Parts: sequence; structure tokens; C-alpha cells
Amino acid sequence: MTTPEIEAALHGARALILADLTARDVADAAVVSLVEEAVAHRRWWLEQWPDGVEYVLGLVAQDVQDKLLETYGRWPLCVECAEAEDDPHALSVEPELGPEPHWVCGKRGVVVAPVGDLK
Repeated sequence: MTTPEIEAALHGARALILADLTARDVADAAVVSLVEEAVAHRRWWLEQWPDGVEYVLGLVAQDVQDKLLETYGRWPLCVECAEAEDDPHALSVEPELGPEPHWVCGKRGVVVAPVGDLK
């Protein structure tokens, strides 16, 4: 895997995560900084394991989700369940380590959207 391929994967992951954050109206300057930190961390990770390029989107999504839990709260919330319940919960990224990651509602066991395509 070459550096241009790694950079393309990282830039793509950044763009898709920012699209999800924007869709849920969470993309303020502090949150964008968290995304940048996650991307920087995964750059190092990909330099160590270049074959992991197909997994980087899901990993960056999980990294951002973990950081937001520490500073902002659960994200992204399952909006369909939130309308019907008093106990909001976050979507999870599946597969945890695999290609083509997507957001999943664990309570209902359904795919909500591919990472990068939240509404």
C-alpha cells in the first residue's frame, strides 16, 4: 500500500465522518478537532499495517464515537427509537473491524445507514 492510497483512505474517512456529524448537527470546531485527532492516529496505524486500509473508515467512526462519549455524549443517537422511547441510545458501527461499515441500531438489530450516509 502506498502513501497516496493511505492518504486517500484517510481523506475519504474524514469526509464521510464529517458528513454524518453534519447530518446530525454536531460538527462544531471542537468535534472537527476530534475527527482530525482520530485521523492522525489512524494514519500512524495504517503506516504500521497498510493492509488495514479497507477498515479505516469504521475505525475512525468508532474512534470519534468514543471521544464524543467522553466529551459530548452518546452519538449518533438512534432517532427512530428516540421518537418511541424515553431511553435514547447510540448506534454502533458494524462490522467492528471490516469493510463497508454501517450504523446499526442494536435494540432493533437493523442497519440504519452506511457510515457517511446518516440522515
